Formats: sequence, C-alpha cells, structure tokens
Amino acid sequence: MPALDTLFDPIASESVVDLVAAQIEGMIVQGILKEGMRLPSERDLSERFDVSRPKVRDALKRLEGQGLLHVRHGEGTFIARLTGEAMAPALIDLYARHGQAFYDYLEYRREQEAFAARMAAQRATPSDRAAIEALVDELEAAQADNDPARSEVADVTFHGAIVNASHNAMLIHMMRSIYDLTRRGVFYNRRYLRTIDGTGEMLLDQHRQIARAVLDGDPAEAERAARDHLDFVEQSFRAGQVREEREAFARKRKLAGTAAVGRGGSTRG
Repeated sequence: MPALDTLFDPIASESVVDLVAAQIEGMIVQGILKEGMRLPSERDLSERFDVSRPKVRDALKRLEGQGLLHVRHGEGTFIARLTGEAMAPALIDLYARHGQAFYDYLEYRREQEAFAARMAAQRATPSDRAAIEALVDELEAAQADNDPARSEVADVTFHGAIVNASHNAMLIHMMRSIYDLTRRGVFYNRRYLRTIDGTGEMLLDQHRQIARAVLDGDPAEAERAARDHLDFVEQSFRAGQVREEREAFARKRKLAGTAAVGRGGSTRG
C-alpha cells in the first residue's frame, strides 16, 4: 500500500475547500482510501495539498457531515464505514444450511471476476501490475512452503488486486464485501479445496494464467482464465462432495452389515 503522504496532490485554485473535499471523495470512490483508514493530521494534509489548515479543516468538516469521515477525539480522522455486510447474519446462516447457495456464490464470482480480469487487462497501471506480480510471488512462496493459511490470504488478496486493477469503482466496493465473506470462510474453504486431489499446484497455475493475461494486456485471455479458474473450483468441490457422499454410504453399509452379522450370531447362539 502506498504511503499516505504520497496520495495527495497540491491544489492551486480559488475553490480550495471544494477541491480538497473532491480529491478525498475521489480517492474514496476509487477504493484508494478505504473505510477505517486514518487520514494524516490537518497539518500534514495542509502541507500535502499546499493550502491553509482552516481550508483543510472546512473540507474535513464537510466530508464528516456527509458521513464520509468519522472523527475520533484524541485519535484522528478516519474514513467512515461506507459498506454494510453483504448479508445479514441470519441470511448467512440460512445459506450455510442450503448447499446450492455456495454454487450461486461461485456463479456470481465467476461473472464478476471475468469482467474484472477483462477490464484489468485493459486498464492496469504500473502500480497495479507490480502488485499483481508480487502476489503471484507470494502465492508461489506459500505453495512451496506448504502453508495453507498464508496461501488463503494470498489467494483472496490476489483476486482483490485484479478487481482493483479494473478501476471500476462500483465493482471494487461490491467485491470487497464478497471477499470479506470469503476471508471468513462463509462460502469458500480453500484449505478443503487443496485436499481434493492435490489441487494446490493447479490453483497456482490458474492464478499465474490470469496474471499473465492481465500483464500481457490480453482482455479475452484474462476473461477466459478467470472463468476457467472458477469453473475448476466449482467442479472440484462438486467432485469432492460426491466422494464424501460415497464414503458416507460405504460406512453406513459397513455398519449395517456388521449389525446384521451380530444379529445372526445371537440367533444361532
């Protein structure tokens, strides 16, 4: 993440308060300033914007009045919570009891991430590209170390970086809520997926393909790679569920057979 003191551009205009507020608003819309992030002090902002502290203070008060900033006395000024939970806890619990919801989740992710990858291939900046390359390195290191927890974090962060590179503000904010559910393991358990036929290396290669297409500026290939990745995840989970069901039936048949033998033995006795 870039240092906060590099994010703000000097302002030379009579409408100073408007432009200070607009610059901060723009960074919130673009997902650069995220909820919960602490802003620099008024003095620091005044220096970065090259405007007076009273102008900065007026801009911050305006943004606070609009519900975009939250002041914690003695702590500083923070970006307010702007997005709610993607789903209420009761709905999450309901979905958890109904398996089809998981596949609806994957279907939604497939369409959104395919679009994001296509846009990222067209719009990624040098900073976006560097972030994606670094995350591929992190995914490779986690796989080499056989570190599932590290791999999970890198996986979600990688997909978030592709979405960020789409530079579609609405998509960035919506997918942030989806990835929050993913991090909490509500729908997607990557550790479970990695136990299915040793899929870790295949998942890594799929991430490499998505990254390569984005970095090469190939929208069609980026979209295809993203779709193929989520298709693979879905197919792997379905195959794993089938195996689990077969194993459960096999155990029941074994128990039933053992019970039948026991009853037969007691009759002969």
